Amino acid sequence: MSKATRFLLVSLPVSVSPTNSHDEALTALRSAVTTDCGTVSPFSIPEFKIGTLDALVQQADELAKLDAGCEAVVGKVGDSLRTILEGDDGKIAQQKTVNDKPAEQYLKSFHWNKVKYRVDKPLGEMIETLHKEVTSIDNQVKEKYNSYNQIKTNLATLQRKQTGNLATKSLSNIVPPSLLVQDSDYLETHLIAVPRTITKDFLRAYETLTPMVVPRSAVQVATDDEFTLYAVTTFKKYSHDFIHKCRESKWTPRDFKYKEGGKEEESKELERVAKEEKKVWGEALRLGRTAWGESVMAWVHVLALRVFVETVLRYGLPLNFVCGLVRTTPKLAKKARSNLDRTYSYLGGNAFGRDKKGRVTKDDSSTSADMQAAGHMGDGGDYSPYVCYEFEIL
Repeated sequence: MSKATRFLLVSLPVSVSPTNSHDEALTALRSAVTTDCGTVSPFSIPEFKIGTLDALVQQADELAKLDAGCEAVVGKVGDSLRTILEGDDGKIAQQKTVNDKPAEQYLKSFHWNKVKYRVDKPLGEMIETLHKEVTSIDNQVKEKYNSYNQIKTNLATLQRKQTGNLATKSLSNIVPPSLLVQDSDYLETHLIAVPRTITKDFLRAYETLTPMVVPRSAVQVATDDEFTLYAVTTFKKYSHDFIHKCRESKWTPRDFKYKEGGKEEESKELERVAKEEKKVWGEALRLGRTAWGESVMAWVHVLALRVFVETVLRYGLPLNFVCGLVRTTPKLAKKARSNLDRTYSYLGGNAFGRDKKGRVTKDDSSTSADMQAAGHMGDGGDYSPYVCYEFEIL
């Protein structure tokens, strides 16, 4: 879906048409939006079990919070897909589907899932079900992607040991055991990675760095573009001091203990972690694809509930309304809203008026405060004379 697409869910009483016809009301909505601002498709919302007015006001507040939570989860899952696919927009778009079709197509053909969310259940129960579902999706994705990131970090660490410089890479296949003093009660061999630019300083100073350094014990083991690796023997009594002094001199002591078959063990470990990383990558990708689709579906059901509850609060009973999905852009959405405000300002009663030139104006903040207290405020705390919610699915 294009990032430049914005949707409006608009609910109007069928009384906006002279014949109280659903089809004519939808046609009136299309005319109000105008084709240069967006296209309008019918959006089907079933009737739900309605409780008390107090319950509806509370549910409107709960749904507003759940709406924001769903949007956040969809965004986080999308970010996870972006991370695992390394920002490849083409591949990301392929994964962002709802029931194996683009999200926009799902929106335009939306039907309430009566099997998953039974309409004979109380509104509060459906809200709780959707909340648990979205929370579960969020937790599953978070757990899987944390696991993948940990394995990816482990693999990167192992790979650095194979390909890094002498200050970081594994020394298993570099240092021959014959260079090391082993099984001695008094002597110990230290491996020091020295920047190539200061090797003369090292060779001139290492013997006097601490007491009990074996004279002329420095042996060059290996060299690369950045470092030269030396083996130096000291008495164990002064090993700690020697290592500390090396670090002060910006020489890197390497912690290395020779182990028979160590090179082979490292190769096997690298191979094992590489296979594990590939496996978990696939699992994370599949989960991300599924979770994105499921979180979008849950979000759209929450939006449908928001429209329904707000429609009951706004237009009252008996319930007779039409809902349309307006496809527009962030730039044109404001103009579409302005057109709707102008056409349906009379639905807002005293909340809307007209200036001397006949332009629609919103009343003072005290009216808005009264509307907010009654649970009739739209997104962003801005009252409109009709039910409308804006959203983008990125």
